[in-house]
Amino acid sequence: MIAVIQRVSEASVKIDDAVKSSIQEGLLILVGIEDADTIEDISWLTSKIVNLRIFDDNEGVMNLSVKDVGGEIIVVSQFTLHASTKKGNRPSYLKASKPDIAIPLYESFLKDLEGVFEKPVQSGEFGADMKVGLINDGPVTILIDTKNKC
Repeated sequence: MIAVIQRVSEASVKIDDAVKSSIQEGLLILVGIEDADTIEDISWLTSKIVNLRIFDDNEGVMNLSVKDVGGEIIVVSQFTLHASTKKGNRPSYLKASKPDIAIPLYESFLKDLEGVFEKPVQSGEFGADMKVGLINDGPVTILIDTKNKC
């Protein structure tokens, strides 16, 4: 499972020109799922995200988590995070899970994230053509791949 975590001052997801979800200060998370991902990956990643200290404290040091600052979270599924660009110029998405595997894992990720975060998490819509808007604060962008836990 790959997650791109962006600290944002605001973020939103539009589908068919209508706002589906929006947040103010918090995290925009783009998540890509592959067949090898497990419930253990979800559990490890959700805990890591919620406790990631990437918000400034009173002294301007990134020492606070999204929970500490009372922020919000919005999650968007993005199979293109698993693009392979090793051969040619057209990315291959063979590593990305098909919907029958990805959707249940994505839904489990959202549910687990809400449980660890202890408040509702906003989201896009799996498989939809989404327009994601954000103001990246910092900018701060972190890439986490659950296959590189050690």
